[in-house]
Amino acid sequence: MNKKLRSITLPGTCLLFCLLLTFSFYGCEQSKAEAVNGDKKVIVLGFDGVDPGLLSKFMAEGRLPNFKRLAEQGDYKSLGTSIPPQSPVAWSNFITGMNPGGHGIYDFLHRDPSLMIPISSTSETEGSASTVKFGKWVIPLSSGHVKNLRQGRAFWNILEDHNVETTVFKVPANFPPVASKGKTLSGMGTPDLLGTFGTFSFYTDDPPPNQDVISGGIVYPVQLINNGFEANLVGPKNTFLEHAPDAVIPFRLFRDPENATAQIDVQGHKILLQEKEWSDWVEVDFSLLPAGLQSVSGICRFYLKEVRPKMKLYVTPINIAPANPALPISTPDDYASDLHKCCGDFYTQGMPEDTKALSWGVFDHFDFHSQSKNVLEERLRLFEHVYNDFEKGLLFFYFSSTDLNSHMFYNMIDPDHPSYKAELAEEFGSVIPSIYENVDAVVGRVLDQLDDNTTLLVMSDHGFASFRRAVNLNSWLLDEGYISLRRGTSQSDVEYYDKVDWIRTKIYGLGFNGVYVNLRSRERNGIVLPTEKKKLLTEVSEKLLKLRDPETGEQVVNRVYLAEEIYSGRNLAYAPDLVVGYNRGFRASWETTIGTFPEEWISDNMDPWSGDHCMAAELVPGVILSNRKIQSANPKLFDLAPTILAEFGIGKTDEMVGGTIF
Repeated sequence: MNKKLRSITLPGTCLLFCLLLTFSFYGCEQSKAEAVNGDKKVIVLGFDGVDPGLLSKFMAEGRLPNFKRLAEQGDYKSLGTSIPPQSPVAWSNFITGMNPGGHGIYDFLHRDPSLMIPISSTSETEGSASTVKFGKWVIPLSSGHVKNLRQGRAFWNILEDHNVETTVFKVPANFPPVASKGKTLSGMGTPDLLGTFGTFSFYTDDPPPNQDVISGGIVYPVQLINNGFEANLVGPKNTFLEHAPDAVIPFRLFRDPENATAQIDVQGHKILLQEKEWSDWVEVDFSLLPAGLQSVSGICRFYLKEVRPKMKLYVTPINIAPANPALPISTPDDYASDLHKCCGDFYTQGMPEDTKALSWGVFDHFDFHSQSKNVLEERLRLFEHVYNDFEKGLLFFYFSSTDLNSHMFYNMIDPDHPSYKAELAEEFGSVIPSIYENVDAVVGRVLDQLDDNTTLLVMSDHGFASFRRAVNLNSWLLDEGYISLRRGTSQSDVEYYDKVDWIRTKIYGLGFNGVYVNLRSRERNGIVLPTEKKKLLTEVSEKLLKLRDPETGEQVVNRVYLAEEIYSGRNLAYAPDLVVGYNRGFRASWETTIGTFPEEWISDNMDPWSGDHCMAAELVPGVILSNRKIQSANPKLFDLAPTILAEFGIGKTDEMVGGTIF
């Protein structure tokens, strides 16, 4: 692939002949590409987390006439997902046609073996390399940048090489969006304006007792004086100032003395809300330098959760403003602003539904459902515009609602879940099937206009299962003697591995499915010799497969995958040594993912996040439907990139491990 061309000296006439021959072949190839492509269209609808079991059930119940019509006219099969079946991993398989060994994304989290801490797997941000200080001001001499860590070429870049027009709307694992000649908008992985995956604000005169431990949001206690309070919207760090304080925007709230309404005044906007009502998007500008020399724009929505007896005001994470993005979120750069001109403001944050607010009790299920309906209505409006604008080439469009609502409402359809409550199930048991019905209408919208020159693919990246029991994998490894803590340390005091005694630790878990050997010459304080690694992994694998739930006797782990057996490619640096494939009903605890050690190695999952898919890949496949017959007996996610290329007469690259499904 990287062979150097030797220079050759040719006589002038021979060189001219070769140049003419080259240009003639180039013209033929260009004509051939145009002839093959023509007005060919491929439409891919990506419904995150659609499960084959639920899809088949709802089809059989008559809820999904358009999915059924597509399955009968074309084909419908389960779609093998990634190992592990996590969204950034799965969508990277889809994007590149490779497995994680090729694209380098193995989990939501990777680890830095030199520091032994979790780090983001999908992107990294670097500030200015040099600055100069003037009093309290810090002026950067060069710009910082954000880097997409996914390796390998996106399939739409290959299409563009062959003059195929492309539109890729919110595909996950594409922030910042890779350079493209087509229209792309980044999806899952896109941060809010603070640079986080979503930090909400909650203003109340009745702070919850857990306010200091809430993750994904900040509680701001307020005091009502004369039926009102003053507070700040907190924006990004102002790196132009010494110590980089938060940039803030003051706002006021006035509560009606008699009615369940309130008015919010912020930067000239006057917003009147009733209790349980959402505002429209509000555009805000955070000033970073005096006299308006530098500011950054964001958008947010206010939700008046409660007026009395207590005041409770929720504000969404400050999203990157699509009209004036502070970070790269689209190609071309003005595509996001073009969408804003036609469709108004919209969520740019990668995971818009605020699952953390529900998990921590800031939202109840009604609040979360009202927000998730806003997200879906907004996405449907954007789809209508993008679809109407599409004429030829490739269109990929992504919906998150099928995934995030399944995470938060699965206990409403699973009477065996430890958090199941009949009265809540009565009220919210229809949420998941209703979401499926909404996306069924999208399938029908496209099916009604299909012509013979269009291939339609409807797919999901993985399926779903109930998440009933949480496995504290590191606590189990500690009990088994594979991890040691510093002497005198209580395991409940450990955060981010900070009190692990690495010179007495052989193996550790990180992320949702990964297990790593504390390997000498790789980890900072590695103690396991390379010659001992295989024996250690075999021993731990056998113990994991024998692990039984002490309450039910169920097998906890269905599969254990060795990295060397499932991954191939040139990006193995972050690969876990083992991937744990949990059984349906079991998943790694939130504490396991970041290196903490609860007392019990397994416990009931009482978090509203009650459904999941970070299990054995064979147990949670996605779906693939098409208006063409699918010839592959066992289609997999990494087959879709080669399939899409083949629809335009383009061969797959050498790095792609999949093949066409037709």
